[in-house]
Amino acid sequence: MLIKENVAWIYYINEDTRLTEKSGKWMYFFDNRSFVEKICERAVENHIVEQAKHSTANTGVACFYLNYDDIDTHRKIISYFLENNLIKKTKEGRLYDISFKLDEQTRAGEYGNDFHSKIKLSDFIDLNNAQWLE
Repeated sequence: MLIKENVAWIYYINEDTRLTEKSGKWMYFFDNRSFVEKICERAVENHIVEQAKHSTANTGVACFYLNYDDIDTHRKIISYFLENNLIKKTKEGRLYDISFKLDEQTRAGEYGNDFHSKIKLSDFIDLNNAQWLE
């Protein structure tokens, strides 16, 4: 695994990465940098995803990269998120329906109300009980 850093990001990269123009990310917004460093590093070391990165600030965002048509890896990273409590819950205990964001949407400046996800957590699991959909 290769670790790179610049002023804004720390990258964790599998040297055999196969990301394509179909790549995107599941995101986790954090407030504990030492925790997120371990989470990103483990995700790449254990071949859950091919690349991860997090912002260098003490609070920020971590991104876990995969190709959008790689269903097996979607399942692996969602399981990893669930195992590590990376998906927040509503007051009622339901999981938030987090979104997968394509890199092309980021490059196109799709943020906030301009962003509409093509893939959401609810495409894979029941948000009420975290059970996989058939």
